[in-house]
Amino acid sequence: MTHLYTLWQGLLGFVFYYPLFMSYLWMMGAALFYWRIERHDGVYTAPQALLNTPPVSVLIPCYNEGDNAEETLTHALALEYPDFEVIAINDGSKDNTGAVLDRMAAQYPRLRVVHLAQNQGKAMALQAGSLLAKNECLICIDGDALLDKHAAHWIVRHFVKNPQVAAVTGNPRIRNRSTLLGRVQVGEFSSIVGMIKRAQRSFGRIFTVSGVITAFRKSAVHQVGYWSADMLTEDIDISWKLQRAGWDVYFEPNALVWILMPETLSGLWKQRLRWAMGGAQVLLKNFDVFLHPRQNYMWPLLLEMCVSVFWSYLMLLLVILWLAGLVLSLSGLPHGMLPAMSSPLIPQSSGIILGTTCLLQFALSKWLDSRYDSGLGRNYYWMIWYPFVFWIINVTSTIVAYPKVLLRHEGKRARWVSPDRGIRP
Repeated sequence: MTHLYTLWQGLLGFVFYYPLFMSYLWMMGAALFYWRIERHDGVYTAPQALLNTPPVSVLIPCYNEGDNAEETLTHALALEYPDFEVIAINDGSKDNTGAVLDRMAAQYPRLRVVHLAQNQGKAMALQAGSLLAKNECLICIDGDALLDKHAAHWIVRHFVKNPQVAAVTGNPRIRNRSTLLGRVQVGEFSSIVGMIKRAQRSFGRIFTVSGVITAFRKSAVHQVGYWSADMLTEDIDISWKLQRAGWDVYFEPNALVWILMPETLSGLWKQRLRWAMGGAQVLLKNFDVFLHPRQNYMWPLLLEMCVSVFWSYLMLLLVILWLAGLVLSLSGLPHGMLPAMSSPLIPQSSGIILGTTCLLQFALSKWLDSRYDSGLGRNYYWMIWYPFVFWIINVTSTIVAYPKVLLRHEGKRARWVSPDRGIRP
């Protein structure tokens, strides 16, 4: 019994202190990124003029975006950049997306429209757009994203300075903030998404670019075989393909794009499950990285992913054991094989440390992103709900994702499903 109790306490310690360790690691990495890179750009303003402004192509794959396409294209066409084109790819939409795109193409000479006869998925839509693009720099955004007018300048400078840069991921900002889920996601994209990208860039490699805004060097994408049509998250997959091929990926916080996010629990669950399944696909596909010493620069990312998956399943196991002990105790049945267990969901003294760390992480992230997104402080209060809702959803989606991926037919095309765009006025 003593050994079982000791094991239980050790597992509880790992469950509670692993997120704590990662949180401080992210904060230190993000602070280092700010000190080394971000602070030199000053408060967000128009970027300094570039001596070399190579032309860019903005690719916008669209599937059933009739309600958003015009607004998205209007912002993309308003880029303050000397030479660019916009290519909208209608990926077999079933609504009026095609008509909206054709009408706008007749008005704007910079805009070209490609119609795919059938829905092929985002990866294939991006590949079709890249093959038609005239330029080497491809800025890829989603069909509901509003691109900042200075984004191209901020992105292109990295391609000009460093020929080894294959991709530059931008800084998505949430624009629907009318509900609790929307407000919490505003904080999440700062305290989790933005902070992790800063930290990973400081430590060398980025786990994934943001599919909603990333610029690619066309020759690099061609070298690695373009986006994979069978991957549920083409952004994670292309990030690993490029970096394993020796290319570099950068994060540019000044490259802003305003996006819509789910504001219903069902929509949020579908999104997070797709993200988790995409991560599972990438983990299984790239597990052989451990066998390639020359790619050891990817080992920390893969190791962190493996430990995170282990942590999620361990959390499930501990909850099951705790519930089993609770049921046996309440029923009066003998439960000598189970030690007296504290709840893995309700931490004791460590809860104060975890709570304080969460608030510190949220405060630091909001300070870092306040230069790009005004009013973040108003959402600070709502972040107390993040552990109660998003931790449960994210852990559960990870647990569900791996069996689904293992049972998924190999090579099955990843096609579009219209996501929850949030509650619109």
